Amino acid sequence: MLEKVKPDIREKTLKYGLQYPDDVELIMLIIGSGNKDYSVEALSQRIVDKLDSSNSEDVIESLCSLKGIGEGKALAVCAALELGKRRSCHFGAHIKTPKDVVPFVKQYAISLQEHFLVVILNGGHEIIKIHVASVGTVNRTLIHPREVFGEAIRNNAAAVILVHNHPSGTSMPSEEDIESTESLLQASKIIGIPILDHIIIDRNSYFSFMEEGLLNSNDE
Repeated sequence: MLEKVKPDIREKTLKYGLQYPDDVELIMLIIGSGNKDYSVEALSQRIVDKLDSSNSEDVIESLCSLKGIGEGKALAVCAALELGKRRSCHFGAHIKTPKDVVPFVKQYAISLQEHFLVVILNGGHEIIKIHVASVGTVNRTLIHPREVFGEAIRNNAAAVILVHNHPSGTSMPSEEDIESTESLLQASKIIGIPILDHIIIDRNSYFSFMEEGLLNSNDE
């Protein structure tokens, strides 16, 4: 019988979050079990060692060269690495214009539900985090200042950029979009975290409140 991932790793990861496991334990969670020659822990250690000595362009081939690692496990590990890279590529990015934000949120442009995102920035206007504040129905989402600024405060934000997608229309703002932005701008003054822009995205374009001069309420 092949050894499975120890239950305590799963339980502790569920309890303490994905920051809890070390690299070997993360691989154990990905591959799930060992084989007749290696325990899941030993096999995971070999995978980590191989990752440390491989270049990105030949990592699948390198993993497949390990005894007991077939294409399925190799692809699972590499897919997890690629997904992590895509989801964290925004970290530390310097935002100068609205166009700089769009590549980091474009995956939401094709969503069938409206997502309201908060791009949290440090004092150098570098991205600290992209937070999903609200998920709505097909054509609307409801957003409250606490959902926007709560996470910003927890991350010591110097400023935020608001983003949401329009699943079933153009990127032009609705009256509700304008009204909710106005409300959030007023809240930002009280809280002391400025809103630099509100960007609406669709499949083919974006609309920037800042570029169109609709953030006047953010002025002193």
